[in-house]
Amino acid sequence: MTERIGVLIAEDQDLVRASLRELLDSDPSIVVTGEARDGQEAVAAADRVRPDVVLMDIRMPGMDGLTATELICERRPATRVLILTTFDLDEYVYRALRLGASGFLLKNAPPAETLRAVHVVHAGNAMLAPEVTRRLIADVSARVDRRQPDLARFDVLTERERDVVAAILRGMSNEEIAAELFLSRATVKTYLSRLFLKLGVRDRTQLVILGYECGLVEQLRRPGFPSARPGRRRR
Repeated sequence: MTERIGVLIAEDQDLVRASLRELLDSDPSIVVTGEARDGQEAVAAADRVRPDVVLMDIRMPGMDGLTATELICERRPATRVLILTTFDLDEYVYRALRLGASGFLLKNAPPAETLRAVHVVHAGNAMLAPEVTRRLIADVSARVDRRQPDLARFDVLTERERDVVAAILRGMSNEEIAAELFLSRATVKTYLSRLFLKLGVRDRTQLVILGYECGLVEQLRRPGFPSARPGRRRR
């Protein structure tokens, strides 16, 4: 039997927490390993039950979800944090991603989307609601000095690794990258692991942020850093 995904629910509202547990329990591939009513309880529970994924509310009494996210990501690099948010909390998106969150999910998301989000972040991918993604890009873009792109961090990459980075910044999934670059999905995962290590980022979410911060998005089509294109078979 395939090992189930362990999920910790950190939410201060009892009804919301119970609703999330009921939903997660409906998926046979997921098991709720713990619950927390505030950030301090979430950090302690994460140390105790070692969840694969944490569903983290931002606004909780005492220690908030942002602080808890930072501590959990520092202590447990393998644990993915999925932030539960609402439209009026978008100002926290940028900071939470920088602290290590793997994605965001709107609290009013359909049940199927919530379950899919758990699987997506557990697989190492980013999960950002479209509404949040648009505001995130606008926020990051506003913080970047467009006149002074800083691409030095990417000098350590091979040309093939740059192709993979370009594909990620275009929003492509592992399967799409594999098809476009004529690689197996296992090879794509290997490339991602190397990229995260070389660039000092936690996951593809932080890689995307780095790409925007460094001005890389605007440079992808310029000589020296080409975008991935079909028909290129370099290894």
